[in-house]
Amino acid sequence: MIAKTVLITGCTRGLGRAMAAEFVQQGWHVAGCGRSAAAVQKMAGLFPGPHLFGACDVMDHDAVKRFAESVLGHFGAPDLLLNNAAVINAIAPLWQVPPEEFQKVVTANITGTYHVIRAFLPAMIGAGRGVVVNFSSGWGRSTSPEVAPYCATKWAIEGLTQSLAQELPSGLAAVALNPGIIDTEMLRSCLGSGAAAYPSPDHWARTAVPFLASLGSRHNGQSLTAP
Repeated sequence: MIAKTVLITGCTRGLGRAMAAEFVQQGWHVAGCGRSAAAVQKMAGLFPGPHLFGACDVMDHDAVKRFAESVLGHFGAPDLLLNNAAVINAIAPLWQVPPEEFQKVVTANITGTYHVIRAFLPAMIGAGRGVVVNFSSGWGRSTSPEVAPYCATKWAIEGLTQSLAQELPSGLAAVALNPGIIDTEMLRSCLGSGAAAYPSPDHWARTAVPFLASLGSRHNGQSLTAP
């Protein structure tokens, strides 16, 4: 049986790292990227070939293009593309968020997702298969104070995904996924030690990865929540 391939952005920590480990355990080939070259090298040491990891900032269109060329040359079109990479603003009222911080959240969370889709989707369309999962959030379907930039980007991801789903040919799917509330560095930046009340990324991945692996063209256009 030929192993399937998953592409994971933001794979060196949090949910991305946990998903990478679980997909390897499930027998998938994993391609992943992260901004830190040292962290990517560590991932490559933990999960050697046939898996492939590269340093890539999704905010950099040219870097994403180079990374995609490497992955597509190594594996061909991925069966599952997980747009997981994201950042959040330091909690503050919107009018106190510095312009450069607001722009970083928008660029990483929205433009970065676009860069990855643009780099990989043509090959997936050419192969006639594949699922794009754009990670949304509970804050992509509701709001809270002091995280307005993050909420705005995740609401945008919901809309972007819905529109993309309408554009895809038969055999492919785009879905927006709310992963739920998990004890990550990002959540701790909002809740502090209160984040410990929620599941760890590794615990989350044990049920989320089989769910992600089960997605197919029948899910196109859906806004889903991980179990």
